[in-house]
Amino acid sequence: MKTKLTALFFLIFFVSVFAQTVTSPSGLLKLEFILDANGTPVYTLYSGTDIIVKPSRMGIFVKNIPALTEGFEVVKTETKSVDESWEPVLGEYKSIRNNYNELAVTLKRNDAKKLFIVIRFRLFNDGLGFRYEFPNNGALTYFTVTGERTEFAMTGNHKVFYIPGDYDTNEYFYITAALSDVNSIKGNDISEISTKTVIADNAVQSPLMMKSDNGYYINIFEAALVDYTAMHLLVDRKSFVLTSALVPNAAGDNANLQTPCSTPWRTVIVSKKAEDILASKITLNLNEPSRIKDVSWIKPQKYIGIWWELHIGKSSWNYGDTANIRLSEMNWNALKPNGKHGATTENTKRYIDFAAKHGFDGVLVEGWNVGWEDWYGHQKEEVFDFLTPYPDFDVDELSRYAKAKGVGLIMHHETSASVTNYERRLTKSIDFMNKYGYKAVKTGYVGRIIPRGEFHDGQWMVNHYVRVAEAFAENKILLDAHEPVRPTGLNRTYPNWLACEAARGNEFNAWSRGNPPEHESILAFTRLLGGPMDYTPGIFRIKMSEWDKNKTEQVHTTLAKQLALYVTMYSPLHMAADLPEVYEQHPDAFQFIKDVAMDWDDTKILAAEPGDYVSIARKAKGKSNWYIGAITDENERIMEFDLSFLDPGKEYTAAIYSDADDAHWENNPTAYKIETRNVNSGAKLKIRLAAGGGVAMELKIKN
Repeated sequence: MKTKLTALFFLIFFVSVFAQTVTSPSGLLKLEFILDANGTPVYTLYSGTDIIVKPSRMGIFVKNIPALTEGFEVVKTETKSVDESWEPVLGEYKSIRNNYNELAVTLKRNDAKKLFIVIRFRLFNDGLGFRYEFPNNGALTYFTVTGERTEFAMTGNHKVFYIPGDYDTNEYFYITAALSDVNSIKGNDISEISTKTVIADNAVQSPLMMKSDNGYYINIFEAALVDYTAMHLLVDRKSFVLTSALVPNAAGDNANLQTPCSTPWRTVIVSKKAEDILASKITLNLNEPSRIKDVSWIKPQKYIGIWWELHIGKSSWNYGDTANIRLSEMNWNALKPNGKHGATTENTKRYIDFAAKHGFDGVLVEGWNVGWEDWYGHQKEEVFDFLTPYPDFDVDELSRYAKAKGVGLIMHHETSASVTNYERRLTKSIDFMNKYGYKAVKTGYVGRIIPRGEFHDGQWMVNHYVRVAEAFAENKILLDAHEPVRPTGLNRTYPNWLACEAARGNEFNAWSRGNPPEHESILAFTRLLGGPMDYTPGIFRIKMSEWDKNKTEQVHTTLAKQLALYVTMYSPLHMAADLPEVYEQHPDAFQFIKDVAMDWDDTKILAAEPGDYVSIARKAKGKSNWYIGAITDENERIMEFDLSFLDPGKEYTAAIYSDADDAHWENNPTAYKIETRNVNSGAKLKIRLAAGGGVAMELKIKN
């Protein structure tokens, strides 16, 4: 009752001169829009009689004109209902339902300029999306956004799972706290992140996951981030009002726009069931359909590569040790080898042979091209040309060899954050890939962005990422972007954009304090709501001391949990990240990685709680096989798996890859067991997950 009385006070404070409501198709959620006595747009979101978002102000700040935050009058409202379905090129479901009720409010500023804006709301059964639209009516053509006053007024001191608001990186581990205790500077002094720009101690990134005292799960995010700047949030630790904070450009502004245009969608996903947050497809539904007409070439990619051996120190990206050189002046054939270079012709062939033997689609090779000796941290304009291999990497020979083996080579483009250099060389780089048969590329953006003053999450870079995706789509090349802005559902519009990193990935476990055992269960409720992640699971040699006795780092999971991640973390691009020789020592566990599907007809969220556990079942595309993955945090737990989603009347064989009885992420992480059971739709399995552990299952219909 306290929440309702507080909201009533707020409504009295915001005296309304106009009000209109819209409900979700199910009738459970309700949006109320008002224009208050000052002409300020305000919205409120309800679930039943409970208030989810208290009255919250809206508006945009534009350079050289009065703020578009008040002085409006309503000139038109339009409503419509949509109930349709669409089929993703790759995804978690064969078909996705897009069902919402819409309210579009046209506002006119009552001054000399007579500016018009449209605020468009779409209310789904599981949440809300809204955006600002700027029609081309002559009053506003070219303009610069200097800020945005989009509020999300929470009803209480919710539990929150957050990472610091940062213009340049999202590679933090998550902190769990109350809104009143958010401190993005004190709680995240992470020295292993080289490029970071924390906004303020009360700044957090979206997607932001929360849980209220009365049992609501609330997620605030955005969708369809195009030609704009990413939205972070500032937390008022007393009133619990969250306000949008946009990333500036080199001039200190946020976005340069031309009408007609719109902002990205701001979203609020809400339910009393945590599982509904993971099942929500609001983010995808608010993105535009695919712009690629012929999608027949877009296929899932399961790959291995010369990557983890670089992170554990077995080999190096660089060929030699010379520093302070210029690319145009260096005679790379005269460079003295360091003896540790990983991307050699011989080593790459070894990976190609392993991929061919075990049915993998591709082999990623990092460190193949010249320039690695002199780039890190120097902010040099020209480091890589993306064309010239090191002397010990024979592009012609490897291209022929991979093709003969039926394996694709995956290109690696580390831009060194010199993005202007990359754009100048992109056309020739694509020609090079086409010449040698590279059909997929992993990009990287480590370091401070060039042009100087721009940030990873600003408008300039947001547009760059899209330009790259479009250029690769025109050449039928698949994209995996690392260190970009976090995704917002654009994999629907550009389905060749298979995955991004855009979070703290598995590699941090090799050389830093690592990712805590709860990390992957929080990622499901945050980063993964925006799109597939290249997390690089599948590490079997958990403790780094097995590679170097002086190392204390380790992966903070069990081996069984590494298998489960292939199911719990959706991506049509998954790496078997460990070394071939390690997998050869565990052929029985490796079998699950070989067998698990990458594209799905159906997904069931069996159980979930942010920061604690996630359990998901998925049905392979075009097949009857189901796969289950379940993970836990640092706590051991018994999980029950209700198999009622299986076809009735059918008998299945379940191959179960689980933690051994004495497994523990820290003390005994590689202990696992594999068993086979006969099951059907009436079965309920109880399985122990070790601390930091997991379980993976493959269920096949018996012949």
